[in-house]
Amino acid sequence: MAATGQNLKIDGQRLWDSLNEMAKIGPGVAGGNNRQTLTDADAEGRTLFQSWCEDAGAVMGVDTMGNMFACRDGTDPDALPVYVGSHLDTQPTGGKYDGVLGVLAGLELIRTLNDLDIKTKHPIVVTNWTNEEGTRFAPAMLASGVFAGLHDQDFAYSRTDTAGKTFGEELERIGWKGDEPVGERKMHAFFELHIEQGPILEANGTDIGVVTHGQGLDWTQLTITGKDAHTGSTPMPMRRNAGLAMARVLEKVEQIALAHAPSAAGAVGRLEVFPNSRNVIPGKAVFTVDFRSPDIDVLAEMVDQMHEAAQVICDNMGLQVEFEKVGGFDPVEFDAGCVGAIRSAAERLGYSHRDVISGAGHDACWINRVAPTAMVMCPCVDGLSHNEAEEITLEWAAAGANVLLHAVVETAGVE
Repeated sequence: MAATGQNLKIDGQRLWDSLNEMAKIGPGVAGGNNRQTLTDADAEGRTLFQSWCEDAGAVMGVDTMGNMFACRDGTDPDALPVYVGSHLDTQPTGGKYDGVLGVLAGLELIRTLNDLDIKTKHPIVVTNWTNEEGTRFAPAMLASGVFAGLHDQDFAYSRTDTAGKTFGEELERIGWKGDEPVGERKMHAFFELHIEQGPILEANGTDIGVVTHGQGLDWTQLTITGKDAHTGSTPMPMRRNAGLAMARVLEKVEQIALAHAPSAAGAVGRLEVFPNSRNVIPGKAVFTVDFRSPDIDVLAEMVDQMHEAAQVICDNMGLQVEFEKVGGFDPVEFDAGCVGAIRSAAERLGYSHRDVISGAGHDACWINRVAPTAMVMCPCVDGLSHNEAEEITLEWAAAGANVLLHAVVETAGVE
């Protein structure tokens, strides 16, 4: 098809208004959102999204993992759909744009095509993937992982939150378990718009990130077991302090990640000590080590080094340590054709752009295994995300959505 003209653009203000309206659901305590997956707030956000999609003439489908698919028909009934979307769930102290921008930009894409009476050969489907964040039910990108065949549904349904509630039970409770078998949909392509969640684009004054690769990720949960004891009456040499061992492992994680910088990263973001009392030496510590790298060999090396270091630390302190992999995926190389469509769209629209590697996991990383996939990124202030202070501008959101629009329309074809 001929290249789509520069005059084809979304309504930036309408997209911005939609983002702000969705942000009213599951408000946080500091200006962001707490709309964790399969909560009542998640159900309310889903209902609002469905009503907007239906108002735009799209037909909603829901599969047995709660994934939502809003379809705008194409002119060729035999053509596979072009999918676009992200996720509506947030971190407990999440921002208003992480994930949500990609879903609502897809909706705005449909609204714009309706406004201009543009018909595409391939249908266009806007998707909300369930439990991308993984903060309530690990692992992250759970439902897209089931869709892509990385997890089976029974495994997903059995995931529990800290209160012991299962994913399957909560999906039923909020009323968003659909009838459609998960993973049966076939895709012509998939595109995801997301905020960068890093500082590179803003620091360089770049409008658009063309995501060529995604970092691989490994989440390993460590459980260190020592012995609870009184803080005041237990002699220092006789303590079996699981909290101290955890602190020493955390220092090793930092050293390992720094040794593989700048492309690799590592940290511990979730940690618990038991019994978590002021005057009791912790007898157990549970925490998750998060390593990331675009190089699979480097990722494996960091994990191996952490295992070895943690085992030595615990052996020397007379403690036991158990390792459990609770999430992860290999580095991703996105489809060259879809990446090219994004790059050419940015050039056509006159936006500055650069190739970037995603430092975070996204649903696109899983869908890339079953369909040609690529991602668009826009800047976020100071690179801050997974924080209620997360911020973008209307102009950044509109630029990303415009590139998304052009890439999707080019891929879907105009009749």
